[in-house]
Amino acid sequence: MFRNARYIREHRRKPTANSQKLIAILKSIRVRLRPRYIRQRKPKGKSIPMQKTRQKILEYLKQHGEATVDEISILLDELTPVTVRHHLDVLRSEGLVGSPEIRHRASPGRPKYVYRLTEKAEGLFPNNLQTMLSYLLDEMKHTLSPQQIRRIIQGVATQMAETTPLSSNSETIETRLDRLVAYLVEHGYMASWETRPEGFILLANNCPYGDVPGNHPEMCSIDVSYISMMLGMTPKRLTHQATGDVQCSFLIPHPE
Repeated sequence: MFRNARYIREHRRKPTANSQKLIAILKSIRVRLRPRYIRQRKPKGKSIPMQKTRQKILEYLKQHGEATVDEISILLDELTPVTVRHHLDVLRSEGLVGSPEIRHRASPGRPKYVYRLTEKAEGLFPNNLQTMLSYLLDEMKHTLSPQQIRRIIQGVATQMAETTPLSSNSETIETRLDRLVAYLVEHGYMASWETRPEGFILLANNCPYGDVPGNHPEMCSIDVSYISMMLGMTPKRLTHQATGDVQCSFLIPHPE
């Protein structure tokens, strides 16, 4: 029977404190392991001042929390407000800077509008989440039984599946795959699917957990669990990056 997101919500167990901590770290580490905006390669023989300018804007917002167009203009050697707004518009279109918000003044005058980084932009800067996640998993293994760890992993997978839109039994497998790939891409995967004579192949060309699955292969079982929940069937793993393959791939047979 295909168990959709509504069924999962109605029958899921209350998440434990450990599973809530783990899923919070997973969400953060996935955002932060996406390809970095500030590490774009410079084309040979061509300058890219636009990208360097936007990098300075991102770094300034990271350091100060917020900034107005005038403040950014001073930072960028008196770049005109029109040009600053253009850079901000580009960063907004890429989801790195949020919409302008009013900064309340203590004295009368025209309101000032400030810009701030989005959660996505926070992933462009160094962090220690992989190490923290690895230590958390080590501690769980030292203090919990294998059965308890499996229960936590299943709880994390269930919570992840719950964040997707409700699906119905009448949905085609193609529709479910489209929803799944959109979810994976949003959470740090370079994911896609394609049709083969034997069924559908789900592809993931990167691992959003970095090197963690090398010492903690149970991380991969979390993804397999929520992928199964979202598809309504358990896919067959074909290749696995953690064991040396170039990508992770899964076979989903054609519905009978």
